[in-house]
Amino acid sequence: MMNFIFQKLHREGYRFVAIAAVITFILLLINNYLGLMAFIITIWVYYFFRDPERFPIEDEKYLVSPADGKITQIIEINGPKELGLENKKYTRISIFMDVLCCHVNRISCKGTIQKIFYKPSQFSKLSNPFIF
Repeated sequence: MMNFIFQKLHREGYRFVAIAAVITFILLLINNYLGLMAFIITIWVYYFFRDPERFPIEDEKYLVSPADGKITQIIEINGPKELGLENKKYTRISIFMDVLCCHVNRISCKGTIQKIFYKPSQFSKLSNPFIF
């Protein structure tokens, strides 16, 4: 039961949990209500960055999902043009992770990386008012 409540934390999450805990302590000194709200947010941050143990099936016939969440789409598509695979069909499985899902992606099958191609996104400063 304790392993379920206090799950292993992903190494990237420690600093976010620490920041949330410091903010919680400061707000608790100012006001109990604000401190309680910050404490709840700190617990959520811890929960967001958890890294629970997974026990995959050791069988080549099965493919384990690389992420927690809900499968939203399974379609046949052509490969990426940038890699010269536009004439080859692939199965794309889309997984939606909400804020309660464990946000750790795992490798779901054995393979070898043959080529890496970086394609910048269309996201820009103009479309995000929070980037200055």
